[in-house]
Amino acid sequence: MALELNPLRAGGKRPAGVLNIAHRGARAFAPENTLAAFEKARHFGCRMFELDVHLSKDGELIVHHDDQLTRCTDVRVKFPGRGRYAVADFTGDELRRLDAGSWYVDQLALPADRRQGFLQGLADEEREQFVSARDMARYASGEIGLPTLQQALELARREELMVNIELKSLPCMYPGMAEAVVELVEWLGMESRVLVSSFDHEQLVSVRRRSDCIATGVLTGDRLAKPAAYLELLDADAYHPNTDAMGLNSLTRKLDPCGIIDVLAANRAVNVWTCNDKDQMRQLIAAGVSGVISDFPNRVRAVLLASEQND
Repeated sequence: MALELNPLRAGGKRPAGVLNIAHRGARAFAPENTLAAFEKARHFGCRMFELDVHLSKDGELIVHHDDQLTRCTDVRVKFPGRGRYAVADFTGDELRRLDAGSWYVDQLALPADRRQGFLQGLADEEREQFVSARDMARYASGEIGLPTLQQALELARREELMVNIELKSLPCMYPGMAEAVVELVEWLGMESRVLVSSFDHEQLVSVRRRSDCIATGVLTGDRLAKPAAYLELLDADAYHPNTDAMGLNSLTRKLDPCGIIDVLAANRAVNVWTCNDKDQMRQLIAAGVSGVISDFPNRVRAVLLASEQND
């Protein structure tokens, strides 16, 4: 049977419209980078969610953002007195013992100005609408754990979602991680549903060396002088700049479209992170971006619907 062409690859038939991409799942409304957050993404009509991957001490692909486990788990309670609390210091079995949900409930119990940055912008109306009492009880139950990449991909396959896998290789260098991710994606038959991104662009080279089918994305927090040419050099398929690099957080709050036009003209995608402001979303969508990566996919959905109605 012929392999399905990845619509995220350069030259492929890109998904119609602007992708609403849930950052670490819909992390404003569920504990980030958990199966619960990925399930929430579907609720907002997202066709893709983004996640982050590390390697455990014994080589398991673990979904978690930070190099350290302390912000989003109870690792200090379960393993007191450890000298280090990096993902790479724990085995897969140890990581499965951690509670990765209660911290979110604790955050929402705080006044808004004392929460983690992205949750300070969670409006009371959004919380009431999208985080139910049943959700909160589930998150506080101790049953929300750190998923493996396989679990996350299997969920995406069941829900017919695409996945942006970010390889977290800095500052902790994980030899063989890119190859392990490719092997898993191929084993699950999900080459046409996956885009692998990284700030460590050498990882993208490793992915491309191993697979011609899986899409790759250049993550950057800086402006690139010639992003289209750079993507072509790496045979990468998407440009993932942050909103600062687009000029959206400048004094004028006006979009600097530098690079977008050239990348799109080269039939490559532009997915901008992490955009939680509706005015910024409108500017990005008007400029033709391929996707908006957001902690608040409900806001992206609302802006997209309004844009369609005005066309």
